[in-house]
Parts: sequence; C-alpha cells; structure tokens
Amino acid sequence: MGVEEEFFLLEPHTGQTVPAVEQILAGIGSHELLQREIATCQIETATHPHTDLAALRRQLTGLRAELAGAARQAGCRLAACGTAPLEHSASDAPLTDDARYRRIAHAYGATCRGEKCCGCHVHIEVPEREEAVQVGNHLRPWLPTLLALTANSPFTAGGDSGYASWRAMTWGRWPSAALPPYLQDAAEHRMAVESLIGSGAILDEGMLYWLVRPSHHLPTVEVRVADVCATADEAALFAAIVRGLVMSVLSDIRAGRPAPRPPETLLEAAYWRAARDGLEGQGLDLITGALVPAWHLVEALLARITAALETAGDLGTVRDGLARLRVSGSGAVRQRAIYAQRRAMGDVVAWLSRQSAGEVALAAH
Repeated sequence: MGVEEEFFLLEPHTGQTVPAVEQILAGIGSHELLQREIATCQIETATHPHTDLAALRRQLTGLRAELAGAARQAGCRLAACGTAPLEHSASDAPLTDDARYRRIAHAYGATCRGEKCCGCHVHIEVPEREEAVQVGNHLRPWLPTLLALTANSPFTAGGDSGYASWRAMTWGRWPSAALPPYLQDAAEHRMAVESLIGSGAILDEGMLYWLVRPSHHLPTVEVRVADVCATADEAALFAAIVRGLVMSVLSDIRAGRPAPRPPETLLEAAYWRAARDGLEGQGLDLITGALVPAWHLVEALLARITAALETAGDLGTVRDGLARLRVSGSGAVRQRAIYAQRRAMGDVVAWLSRQSAGEVALAAH
C-alpha cells in the first residue's frame, strides 16, 4: 500500500494561499517523493509502497515534518485541509507551468480555475486488471463511509460551507470526479475510458477522477474518495482501513460472490450525506435506506474488515485509531471548534499548521 497526500501552502495570518511550491522544492532539493500539483499553492507527497503499517506511518510523518519545515522557511505554512479556508484566494492561485496543466486549463476553462482541492489517495496492490475492476465494484457501497471518516474541509470563502467535506462537493465539478459506474469487466472499463476521452470529458486516463479506479500506471487499485487527512496518524489509519477492505472484497471476488448493487440514486444520496455530515451527523444505510448515526456505518465497516485486519496485523491499531477519532472528532469538527473560539480564520490556519506537522495529536481514548 502507498499513500499520496496533497497540501495547501497558506499565509500564516490570513489563510490566503501562497504560490510557493517552487521555492519549497528549491529549498529541499531533489526529492522523488514530492510532486507539483496543478496550482502553485499546492504540493503533493507520495510514499514508497509498504506492507508494514508502522513503516508507512513513519514515512507519512517524516514527509509532513520535512515539508512543514520547508514551508516555514519559505514564509508560509503547510496545511492539511481539503479546501483552503479562503476559497477566492485559491481560485486565483497561479497554475503550475507545465504543458499538461496548460492543456487542461485550455480545455476546461473556469472548471480548472475554480476552487482547488486537496485529497488523500490510497493505492493497494491488485496486479490483475480484471480483479482490480471488480474490487472497484465491491468498494462502491463503502465510499460514503470512507468519505465521512476523512471529512476535513468545512470552510470556503472565509466562512463555514455547511459541509464537513466541501472538497467532495466542489471537486465534483470535474466531468469524471464521481462515483464510478458498475463495470462488468476490464473490457467495459476500457470502453468507458475511451468514451470519456473521445468525448473530451477527459484528456487522458490520468484525468479519470473516479472515487475508486484501477491505476493507469501502477498495479494497484486507487481509492480517491478522501479529503487529505488532518494528521499523519489518520492517514495511516485510513490506509489500513482501505487495505483491510480491499483484502476483504478480494476474498468475495475469488469466492465468486457478486458485488452489492444499491440503487444509484441511493448511493449518490449517501455520498452527498457523508459530505454534508461527516462523522458527527447522519449517514444513509444502503440496505434499509434509513438515516442512521454515521458511526453506526463505521462500526459496520469495521465488522466487515475485522478478519482482514487480523490477517494484516492491523486490528489493534485500527481499533485504537478509531477510538481516538471518536473522542477527538473529525478533522472538520476540530477546525470548526477552533474557529468558534474567536471566529478568526487565522486561528484555524495556525491550528492546521501545527496539526499537519504532527505538533497536535488526537486525544487519547
């Protein structure tokens, strides 16, 4: 498993985005695990592949600490949040000077210039393409719960969006940034990609922004549903949960058990509800169609993957991590709690900076 994390670069006091990626990369020097994003106010990390969860967590922690230090040297702050607190500054951020990004900007106009988003993408090794497509089918009903677990973007344009994950809403403006369709096999997946490219909805397979997809360049399934996690510990927790889920559904696939197919309207409603409420509100039970506390759906997810987590040696770590998250609240509710103290966005930015760099830990359970 491997994890990609996207971060904002923010001015320390106002929360406005800072186009400082080149300055930061120049300060750090050559680094294979750091990447530019489409806007110069963003930067991305990508871990090595790991089988050991503790090693993945150490690398996530180290990368964040290195970037946070480089950001401070550049006069800005690293922020792990799904949307920048001041949306209008993000929308004005210069684009990275790259041929592919220029093509995207030309093709998609205001969609590209709009609010920037930072996510967390988890790759799980699934080398067989047919199995990778089927894994996506089996994961579809769990995507709303995975989003709720990582909701970390309540603010936009200097105020509260009313959503725990505003990133999930604004990211959906891209043509392919959506729940993936149910696909019979790899051939149908290929046909879908070719149709999207042929229509101009995407320029290439790299722009297939489905919330789960077979990677176009790695032997993995890539889960793309999450906001960037508030802390490295939460990112590692999320990766462990995703790996446990992929392991679980692979067992079903190899046993010939079909993927559940909830009604598309219900699945879309569940995704919207997860974006709105996150962990602290209601989620939609796809079996009954009823609203239930979001944590009930997390508990169902944990029950589903318990055997796989035991096999991987991650069960205790995941249980402890979820217990801490339940006490501390989601990244979204923590941001709101800081803002509520003085209604100052600068306080939120300072908190995000400390939290992103590992200077703030989740409360013990």
